[in-house]
Amino acid sequence: MSSFEPSLSTSGMRPPLASADAPSMADSLPNINFGFEDLRNRMAQFTAKFDAFIERGRKQVLEERNQFHINLAELQEDERMRQRDIEIVTLKSQTHEQTLQKEAAEAAEMHAAISSITLERDARLAKRDRLKQQIAATQQAINQKLEAQKTHAKHLDAQSRLNFPELEFWQDYLCLRIEGAGREDRLKFIYSHILEKDWEAEAWFELGTASRDYEVSRTKPKVNPEALERVVDLVNDDRDFGAFLKRMRKLFVETMN
Repeated sequence: MSSFEPSLSTSGMRPPLASADAPSMADSLPNINFGFEDLRNRMAQFTAKFDAFIERGRKQVLEERNQFHINLAELQEDERMRQRDIEIVTLKSQTHEQTLQKEAAEAAEMHAAISSITLERDARLAKRDRLKQQIAATQQAINQKLEAQKTHAKHLDAQSRLNFPELEFWQDYLCLRIEGAGREDRLKFIYSHILEKDWEAEAWFELGTASRDYEVSRTKPKVNPEALERVVDLVNDDRDFGAFLKRMRKLFVETMN
C-alpha cells in the first residue's frame, strides 16, 4: 500500500493556472446521466397508481360501510319483524290458551249438565217405572173391585128378584121408599110417617153395598152411633134385611121423639 501524499494529491487535482481563455473546471467534468426524468415518470406513475389504489380503497371502504349500514338496517328490520312476529305469536298463543281454557270450562260445564240431565232422566225413568207399576197395580185393583162389584150386583139383582115381593111389603108396611144415592154401590132409604104430629117429616140413611158387609155411611137425623153400629152388625150377622129395615125405623122414631 502506498502512503497518502497530500502534496501529490493536491497538486495532481489542482488545475493548472489558467488564463482567461482557458476552459472552466466544470466543463472538464464528465457528463453523467442520472435518469431523473425516468425516475420522475416512474414516481408519477407510482403516485398515480397509489392514488388510484387509495381511491379504490376509499370507495371500497365507503361501499362496505354503506353495505354494512344497509345490512345492519336490514338486520334491524328483520329483528323488528321477528319481534313483531313473536308478539303476534305470543298474542295468538295467549288467545289460543284462553280459548282452550274457555272450551275446557264449557266442556266441563256441558259434562256437568249432561250428568245432571242423565241423573234427572234416570230418576224420571225410575219414577215412570214406579208409576207404571202403581198404575198397573191400581188398574188390577180396580178390575178386581169392578169384578167384585159386578158379582155383588148380580147377587143383589138375584136377591132383589127373590125379595121383591118382600121388599114391597116392607115399603108399604114401614112407609119406606128407596132411591139412588148418586153412586152405584149406595142406596138411600127414606122413611115417612114417623111423627104422629108431622106425617110429612122424613128420615133417611144411605147404605153402602160395595162389599159383602153392609155399611151405613150417613143418616138424617143423626142417630146414636153405638146403637147404629149394633143394628148394622146384627144385619151383617143374620142377613135379615127386613128386620134391619124395621130396626132402622125404630131407631129413627126413638131419635126424633
